[in-house]
Amino acid sequence: MRVVLLGTAAGGGFPRWNCACVRCDAARDGKLPVRGPECAAVTGNSRDWWLLNTSPDIRAQLTAASALWPGARHTPVRGVLLTDAEVDHVAGLAVLRDAAGLKTYAAPPVLAALTPARAALGRHAPWEWADSLTEGGFVLAGGLVVTAHPVAGKAPAYVPDRVPDRRWVTVYRVEDLATGRVLVYAPNVSAWSPVLDDLIETADCVVLDGTHFTADEAPQIGCHLPVAGPAGSLAALDRHPHARRIYTHLADTNPLLDPGSAARAQVAEAGVEVLPDATEFVL
Repeated sequence: MRVVLLGTAAGGGFPRWNCACVRCDAARDGKLPVRGPECAAVTGNSRDWWLLNTSPDIRAQLTAASALWPGARHTPVRGVLLTDAEVDHVAGLAVLRDAAGLKTYAAPPVLAALTPARAALGRHAPWEWADSLTEGGFVLAGGLVVTAHPVAGKAPAYVPDRVPDRRWVTVYRVEDLATGRVLVYAPNVSAWSPVLDDLIETADCVVLDGTHFTADEAPQIGCHLPVAGPAGSLAALDRHPHARRIYTHLADTNPLLDPGSAARAQVAEAGVEVLPDATEFVL
């Protein structure tokens, strides 16, 4: 299984276009790595690629990943797996609108929230939309079997009714049928749960929400589990030293964006990685 981290920043990317904080200015000056909004790609056969979320920067992110370059009137991208309905995870669907035959998986409330977008996209090219929570999971072209698992989360702000539903946010478990290797992709986690422990226990690699480093870092901290602290994700990941552990979805307030920070040193000492955009690895 090959995995490409197309983007590793939180919504808006890094630096944010409307932010002049110390870190964003340092990124503009070339002192810190620039990062696009979080999304990734995965394949089991190096021919059929599946996107995990689609950021607003998906065109540039696909252009930066040579493995996903198109051939003559052909693209290796087969479809998309959405973890939720947040704008920064679904906006890239519009960029993909002229690719016929794509298949997009999402949980039922996400599919419902995207009803207007699905109708608009359907006027460009025929796509297939599928329930990611189908019992028993689903098999992707390329030899990958996937199961989606609901975790704590909420409806995005643009959904009018904001109907409570425990299925707004999901984590994906992706297994390579040929090798048995497993990736767990969890870029949006608001609270740790036994579900995550069970999934990571069977995984060879987990790509996890690292939006905020501390619990008091930003006003919206309740939407994302912090990295540090006794109840943070770093302490939870310490229970799973067998798996490769990688943080993604880093907010501009997060000191992990700075390779020279004490926060980055702490995470590295714990054996957890913070990788740059366009990183590719094999499981």
